Amino acid sequence: MNLSRRTFITSAALAPISCGMPLSYERGISIAQPKPTPAIRPPQVGQEWTYVKKDVFDGKTIAFITERVSSIGSTITIDRSTADGGMLPSEIQEKWGFVLTNPQWPRLLNFNPALPLWPLELNSDWSKQINTKYSVGGYSDSNLYWQEYMSAQGWEKITVPAGEFVALRFQNLISYESNDPNKINCMHKETVWFAPQIGRWVAREASGSYQLQAQMSSPILEGSYQWQLTSYK
Repeated sequence: MNLSRRTFITSAALAPISCGMPLSYERGISIAQPKPTPAIRPPQVGQEWTYVKKDVFDGKTIAFITERVSSIGSTITIDRSTADGGMLPSEIQEKWGFVLTNPQWPRLLNFNPALPLWPLELNSDWSKQINTKYSVGGYSDSNLYWQEYMSAQGWEKITVPAGEFVALRFQNLISYESNDPNKINCMHKETVWFAPQIGRWVAREASGSYQLQAQMSSPILEGSYQWQLTSYK
């Protein structure tokens, strides 16, 4: 990667994604910073969260996905499965809240160093730019740049199918180097509602875009998806 490309990634990660259709999720009710700050539930084998995933563009349900803590040791493994029992790639955390292997993307992503899954401080005004590298599952020799600007947006009471929760809403603005050399200016935006009481997010939205190397025209929009918690234990 040349210097100009690195410079673009650094600056792009700080800017909002201006393209793409606005996501339809209704925000929760803004509340003051809880005092004391809620403690994050630590992981235990058997903890479980089930989400419904929907396509924002047409509102159709894509899947019900259950995530379950299956092992805790030098790393933490969260197994994932669909409603019909089909197994999905597992999530691997280095320690609670720091992901090494993220299966939430269309392709399995491995990060080095690990990437935080929620703000390092549960404060409404917290923000941080995070630089790491990643490889795509099955291509361990790849070493691609990833820059993410994570910023807290405030505490909210939010209602999802699993009930009402007090959550810290935060946003991830991501600029990354694609493993496909034809794709450039790759951007991704996430809005996440993290509920410390369950140690996981209760709602999440994601969308992205990229341009083609030979066609420097309007960005090409990727899928836009929404997840809501339906149950947990």
